[in-house]
Order: sequence, then C-alpha cells, then structure tokens
Amino acid sequence: MRVLIDIGHPGHVHLFRNFACIFIRKGHNVLFTIRKKEFETDLIETEGLPYRSLGPHYSTAPGKIWGLFRYNIKVLFISLRFRPDVYLSHGSLYTLLSALILRKPNIALEDTGNPEQVRLYLPFTKAVLTAESFPFDYGKKQVRYNGYHELAYLHPSYFKPDARVLKELGLPEGAVFSVVRFVAWSASHDRQLSGLTTEQKIRIVRHLGNRGPLFISSESELPAELEKFRFPLGPEKIHHTLAFASLFVGEGATMASECALLGTPAIYINSVIPDLVAEQEREYGIISSFTGFEGVIGKADELLDRPHLKSETKIRSERLINSKCDVTAFLVRFIEEWPNSFNKTGIQEHG
Repeated sequence: MRVLIDIGHPGHVHLFRNFACIFIRKGHNVLFTIRKKEFETDLIETEGLPYRSLGPHYSTAPGKIWGLFRYNIKVLFISLRFRPDVYLSHGSLYTLLSALILRKPNIALEDTGNPEQVRLYLPFTKAVLTAESFPFDYGKKQVRYNGYHELAYLHPSYFKPDARVLKELGLPEGAVFSVVRFVAWSASHDRQLSGLTTEQKIRIVRHLGNRGPLFISSESELPAELEKFRFPLGPEKIHHTLAFASLFVGEGATMASECALLGTPAIYINSVIPDLVAEQEREYGIISSFTGFEGVIGKADELLDRPHLKSETKIRSERLINSKCDVTAFLVRFIEEWPNSFNKTGIQEHG
C-alpha cells in the first residue's frame, strides 16, 4: 500500500510519524508533503522519513487562496509519480484535487472542527476520524475512537521521556522549572481571536522566572526582553522537556493536552476551551483553564507550592491513558484494512 500524508503544522508530523514508521516497517510506502511553516522539515528529517516540500506557508488571505490552487496542482504532479492508494492528513485542503482526479480515498483526522476548512474538504473526503469527545457531527463519513491525537505520539508504547534533556538544558535532576507556550493566532480557526498581550506575557515570564528556570516555546517573535528564555534545543526535544517540567503555562491547547498525557500540571489560557481540554480538566484534574490573564499567576503559585503535585499528576495521567486506546495502532489497522475498516460496524476503538 502507498500512502501520501500531507502536513500543515509541526504537530501533524508528531501525529503521523509513528504510523509512518510502522507502515514502512510492514513493507508499505509512505511519502509526506509539507509546506514550510515552522520546523516541519526538521522533525521529518530527524525521523528519517521521506518527504517533498511544496513551498512556503502562506499566512495572508490572498496567499492562502493562491496556495490552495498552487499546492493542489503540486500534490497532483507528485501523486502521478508516487501513485498513492490513500491520502491521509489532518483535514488538508491540498490533497482534494488529486483524490478527486485519481479517485483515491481521502481520509482526514480532525480535532479542531474549523467549519470553513471542513466545508471545503468534506465533500472530497471518504472518512473523518474524530475522538469520541469531539463535539461536531459529520454524518455517515465520521468514525469516532476513544482517544486524542496526542496519544498517537505520547502513548507509552511509543514515547519514553529521556532525562538527558535536563543536562542539555543545564538543569540538575529534579529541578523545578516551567515551560511557557505562546501561539501566533494566524491559523484560520484563530480568526477574530487574540491571545495574551505583550505586557501580560512579560508579567507571566517574570513571575515564573522568580520561581525557577523557564523556557518559552513560541510560534512568533518574542519581545526582546523574553527572547533569552526561548527554548534552546531542537523541536524534537520539547516533549522530553515537558515530561520533566514542574509546570506548563500557555495558550496552546495541543501542548496543554500533551502535558496531561505526560503527567505535567498545565495552565491553559485561551478564550476557547476545546472539548479534550475540558475533559482533561473535568475528569482528571490535570489542566486548569482560564479564558484570560486574570487569576493565572495566582494559580501558578498555588500549583508550584504543592510539594507532591508532580507525583499526583503522574497518577492522574496514567489513569487517563489507561482509559483511552492506542491511536496509532487504531490508525494502522484502519488504513491497512480500508475500505473494510470503514464498512465494519463497531470499528471504534476503546481503551
């Protein structure tokens, strides 16, 4: 089987990398297509996975429209040479023309529910795979499974925290430190939303800096005062760092959810609270959500002052993981057994 996987964000590399490695070991062929947005190329090259770069990521509205036409054509030409049996993505708009012309199934994993994007890709898509907790209904094309995207790469079957990252960061074992995440607010599902102000970012970093070392992961430029705190290692080291962190504070739902699976207490700051974050807060008490800046610093102090917080969070995280399925194993079976996997009743995976 030949699978073309389109990538639109570094997180999508994490989502599909274990699937790709397993598929290749089984004798299948996999090819990634990417647009250069952040560090997608670095992540794919670290894994040694085959890819083709389509070009730059466009952030403006005219650029996105141009990219929609340009990259659909590019994927088509790549497909004519690679001859995929299946297209796989996180709801990509750039595989639609190829899937239509070559009459191959387009399969999407969805967890954001951006209506503008879904309306465009759904007519050209054979199956949409979503978590059970996902709030939107896409009809007969939707297949629900009991898990989260983050489990595709942070499930214990695939991820083991490497304590050597502490030495690379200049930290002793058991150090109390924080990780902060700021997002760029440029994605289509972020339209009309805004995050923390520069002043609020500085206040958070100054306060946490007084409690111990901290590292910032940011999609965009940082204020000059904060640049010295930018995470100094490669992107492939961020999950190992999160696993040993004492606290996470950030605007990104994905990284907050990753912390929930890694056993790291998380403070999530965003006017939109996704269902998976709400579940991880409500059912497991790992994440504390705030719709704005007010109360964040006080909550950070409260958490850092609890001496056994990390071990308590680890126990809650294990309970969470044990209640979910192995998402990568589910995806491997679903693609290998296509189309029977879609036609079966009860294909949904449970923990």
